[in-house]
Amino acid sequence: MSSGSIIISTILKHDNKVASYKIALLRAINDVVLSFPDLRNRNADVAVPLRVLAQFWVAYYWPFVKPNEPILQGTRAMLDGQLRNDILFRPQLEKLRCKWELSVGGASRPSDGFYLINEMRIPRKYQGYSKPLHKAYQAALTAISKAIEQPVKYTGIGHWSVFDKPLKYAQISYQVVAIPGTKAEDKCLIIKSDLWQTFGEMSLWIEALCIHEWCLFTEKVQKENQSTVHRGFIYQLLTDRPDTRRPLTWERNNVDLLLMEGTEFDCPWTHKRIASGTRYDLDHLLPVSLYPINELWNLVPADPNFNSHTKRDRLPSQAKLQQAKPSLELAYRNYSTSGLLSLALQEDVAVRFSSVFGDAACFPGVLSAAVVDLIDIFAESRNLARF
Repeated sequence: MSSGSIIISTILKHDNKVASYKIALLRAINDVVLSFPDLRNRNADVAVPLRVLAQFWVAYYWPFVKPNEPILQGTRAMLDGQLRNDILFRPQLEKLRCKWELSVGGASRPSDGFYLINEMRIPRKYQGYSKPLHKAYQAALTAISKAIEQPVKYTGIGHWSVFDKPLKYAQISYQVVAIPGTKAEDKCLIIKSDLWQTFGEMSLWIEALCIHEWCLFTEKVQKENQSTVHRGFIYQLLTDRPDTRRPLTWERNNVDLLLMEGTEFDCPWTHKRIASGTRYDLDHLLPVSLYPINELWNLVPADPNFNSHTKRDRLPSQAKLQQAKPSLELAYRNYSTSGLLSLALQEDVAVRFSSVFGDAACFPGVLSAAVVDLIDIFAESRNLARF
């Protein structure tokens, strides 16, 4: 085993845990590495803002803060005569969940935390939600970011033995690369380059082990507090994924405008021409069931029959991806002719890719190559079925 895999397995299997923080930290780092695969070839230490890790914690802990049905995530101790929360951020995250359920008009799914954090990453989506929800979201991220510093400090033997103390990006920018969207004032966790590579190479194993250990830990905590929650139920909560019930109305309306103006698209999988009057799906290149990304680069017009009956929740083979690259480039070039879609595409690319830049003429081609690379890495790292 590599030194990185030994560190990860030791933390998950043997480190002392009074809360599920250490498990959540490793799972969040794993998801960050998977989310920004174009950093894998930089061979440098990577700065990850605590607020980005906190976003993933919102998704992980979401099913455990259901109002009136809490599932404990750690021990509860007395402090100054008061019983403390099992996790420091439970009040803030529970309030956020309540605000979200008000905004969508009903109880949320265990995976709605994943949907929410991806909505909040996209400027045009973020602006569509109420100020009270924005405020609750920021309060939750602030509280979680503070909590994240605990496992960062205490992971391993002693203090700061695995990770260095988080610092503002402005203080370390000269010695690291940063994930897209990092700001000078962001307090960041530094992931050493060899550990980053380990997460990339062992992503599926790490996620599986994190979820397994989380189930066992949660079941144990519940028993210690005279409550019964079986590990199988915890597994269902931790692996739930968003569905596609929310329409992509804004994106589809703007694509329809391009079609009515005479713009034509090419299905990346069947290469059928999509013109005005043609039925089409807005296909998630990375299916929502695998990763809930509604960023515009991940949405392209496609043959609805193939999308529904052949592609479904599978990913294309390397050969299919290479064949699809010209169609993706055409879609991104078409998007760039629309003022609204062009801005949305630029914003969505900025929060996902660190290597996509250049003049307007080159941008669609560079982006299509980066998207093909991202999908291929995702499929390989998760050992997914491909068509």
